[in-house]
Amino acid sequence: MAFTGFTLNDWRRYHQQQPQELFATLSSLLAELSLEDNAWLYLATPSQLRAQTEPLLAAWQKDPQSLPLFGVPFAVKDNIDVAGWPTTAACPAFAHEAATDAVAVARLKAAGAVVIGKTNLDQFATGLVGTRSPYGAVKNSFNADYVSGGSSSGSASVTARGLVCFALGTDTAGSGRVPAGFNNIVGLKPTKGWLSATGVLPACRLNDTLSVFALTVEDAFQVATCAGGYDASDAYSRDNPALAPAALPAAPRLAVPSHPTFFDDAQAEAAWEKALAALQACGATLHPVDFAPFHQLAEQLYSGPWVAERTAAVGEILHHPEQMDATVYGIIASGQHYSAVDAYQAEYLRAELSRQIQQTLAQFDALVVPTSPTIHTLEEMRQEPVRYNSQFGTYTNFTNLADLSALALPGPFREDGLPAGITLIAPAWHDRALATFGQRWQQSLALDLGATGKACAAPSALPASPHHVRVAVVGAHLTGMPLNHQLTRRNAVLVEETRTADAYRLYALANTQPPKPGLAKATGGKAITVELWDIPLARFGEFVAEIPAPLGIGTLTLEDGRQVKGFICEPAALADARDITEFGGWRNWLARKEASHV
Repeated sequence: MAFTGFTLNDWRRYHQQQPQELFATLSSLLAELSLEDNAWLYLATPSQLRAQTEPLLAAWQKDPQSLPLFGVPFAVKDNIDVAGWPTTAACPAFAHEAATDAVAVARLKAAGAVVIGKTNLDQFATGLVGTRSPYGAVKNSFNADYVSGGSSSGSASVTARGLVCFALGTDTAGSGRVPAGFNNIVGLKPTKGWLSATGVLPACRLNDTLSVFALTVEDAFQVATCAGGYDASDAYSRDNPALAPAALPAAPRLAVPSHPTFFDDAQAEAAWEKALAALQACGATLHPVDFAPFHQLAEQLYSGPWVAERTAAVGEILHHPEQMDATVYGIIASGQHYSAVDAYQAEYLRAELSRQIQQTLAQFDALVVPTSPTIHTLEEMRQEPVRYNSQFGTYTNFTNLADLSALALPGPFREDGLPAGITLIAPAWHDRALATFGQRWQQSLALDLGATGKACAAPSALPASPHHVRVAVVGAHLTGMPLNHQLTRRNAVLVEETRTADAYRLYALANTQPPKPGLAKATGGKAITVELWDIPLARFGEFVAEIPAPLGIGTLTLEDGRQVKGFICEPAALADARDITEFGGWRNWLARKEASHV
């Protein structure tokens, strides 16, 4: 295929050169896809494709910047509605035509993306294997004898093979991460409530989220940013509280399971050891933690009353077991055996274990785990469909129960040539922070993208964050200085050291403790060294409130023309201050001052 392995940047460059060919280009792409490939359950008709592309072209001609995903083809897991298309959840008896787009799909279309097809899944999104579908098991994209992972099997497969740029999945127990790990791609499991569930058939409504598969971290995060946002029609949608850091530190402290289990899979264990060494090479320090609370919470999702959420989700079709996959029916029907008392007790236990997990994670920047402790062949899965499925969820099942964000990443391969991914996990709304480290990780490993054989290019910048304020600091708040803690204790993260435009003068203020400089815009000024920090928006007001007169926060211009918030000084305080502009920065002044006393 001519477009195999195209990333967002590839599609942008291609369409910018010939936007008028949008319909023809995507028609050509569709012509190379086939429903004989059972990763697909439905492909767009020519009229459905034209109905999407014609208004896009007109909008792009008016304002190209309004369509960040212009013409990018994507796939949708078939438990997510696309208007006028069938939704089956891999159960033919359940099939119906969707009246409207799921909110996330509508938002992606509004950003310019084009739905190409809908993908296979474990029936009713019940499974981590990709084999529980009447349309057939989706095969692993590296070795057809092995499972693809599920339940978002088709979405992972078509992304890994580069047939689409990205695909939507869902993730309750790990369905957006296990298939990513088994197919060498990125699986972003967002914080619950970031992406609307309106128009998505629930599996466990309290513990579901849409997920995004992509070849690169930046593509996955860009897509989630376009698809996400508060939706009043979804009772479980949430606003981002803007409290989380914008990035992980350059040398993050990562928790790891103290005694990880691999179910006697020596190759998976060896790949994990390689991943740990690679993490350390990326600057991370690793800290073993007791994983018992995580394991105990993971077991609750299928071995207790939480399974009754699935029973509630499927409704009347449960009365027709002959129309359901036998394994799926057995799992979902078991929810009928639990009482309301059982459900409340399960919720109390979930809350207690979640608190323990949150307290553990608060000591670190993130947790890193194997995405799956092992992998199995299709034949092995036929023999042990429940036990092996349960193994796959060892490091995923607890995540939504504990309200955590997660990012599945490609990792060092096994010796048998199969992928073996890792997953970063952190508290809710740390999605962006995980993505920043994920970019560094993917670049450092330099693995081919998915199963495409295409090399990983240098990462693009993540979209600008509306949940953080970039602040330039010039004196006592610099790294290692006495007031730097006012930033770090509010989850501010160092971005870079740079300089202002050559339009400022720097002064050593009189009678300040600790000693502080004042920065003032002036004719005949010079460039002054500053540090840029990203501080969570919700903590910015607290930070500003601690700034004493004569200092304040204004807008500074940097030498490259960017404008950021930064420290300024009241002119009246400069009368008895010493002009130290010639030193070019506060550190230089302090160093010269100290040297003069030697």
